[in-house]
Amino acid sequence: MKIVILDGYTANPGDLSWEGLKELGEVMIYERTKPSETVARAAEAEIVLTNKVVIGRQEMAQLPHLKYVGVLATGYNVVDLKTAHERGIIVTNVPAYSTESVAQMVFAHLLTVTNHTERYAIGNRQGRWSNCPDFCYYDESIHELAGKTFGIVGLGNIGRRVAQIALAFGMKVKALTSKPAEALPEGIQKADLKELFQTSDVISLHCPLTPDTHHLIHQETIAWMNPEAILINTGRGPLVDDFALAEALESGRIKAYCADVMTEEPPKADNPLLKTKNAYITPHIAWATFEARQRLIQVATDNVRAFLSGHPQNVV
Repeated sequence: MKIVILDGYTANPGDLSWEGLKELGEVMIYERTKPSETVARAAEAEIVLTNKVVIGRQEMAQLPHLKYVGVLATGYNVVDLKTAHERGIIVTNVPAYSTESVAQMVFAHLLTVTNHTERYAIGNRQGRWSNCPDFCYYDESIHELAGKTFGIVGLGNIGRRVAQIALAFGMKVKALTSKPAEALPEGIQKADLKELFQTSDVISLHCPLTPDTHHLIHQETIAWMNPEAILINTGRGPLVDDFALAEALESGRIKAYCADVMTEEPPKADNPLLKTKNAYITPHIAWATFEARQRLIQVATDNVRAFLSGHPQNVV
């Protein structure tokens, strides 16, 4: 059984092992694959694993041996499911492997804004504390999370975990969700979009990207927000109108934007959010803790093993 991994580097840059997968067949691992290289590299493969390399109708038409596509992620928009189903190709994903990691990143970003730990650490390396006339110094307000309102848009696995952590910090939690109010976990209040935006000190986006949620954050919805609001996006980049948000940050309309995702990845150098004050951008690494990547590879391997046994799992 020939297995090809088209873009294995981000999941495993060398600190993990593909040995479990190698026990299941002949494995060829490519760190990265350009669109023009996809068909040639997967030509003889019956099993292809991909993270961001697109396997669409055109590619499938040129891959007669292909029986299985394993997505090394939870989202599977890189695969043309309709064509795969028509051709009898099994497609699987890796659900919920990064819940803890993404939730942790939400609060890493939030605490960066409220506590300024990195800024003070950098200042101290430059001698600021050593040259201070007092036992401490602070030139930015430091704020407690307890008592603040944390608004969550989307209450799936990650949204629920974020809610639990916010509650542990002593925050009030509101959520925009399709779930009925009586079905929500204790401590979470159901709210509509406008109420959530108007009353939340922190807003965290955890909804899927759909035509209805594309540019959910735009000029009008930004106008609903508290001027001291902190917006966090670890969901999808296009949930946000980059230009409207950059303008709001520059004008002081909202306090801060924290994001691990961008509309285009990698972002163009002229994207205004990269240089806008009070925008804190990380390079899509919320999912990428060692533990989460370890789970990702293990579940992806288990998915292949289940497929080979005739009982595929995590099929999409």
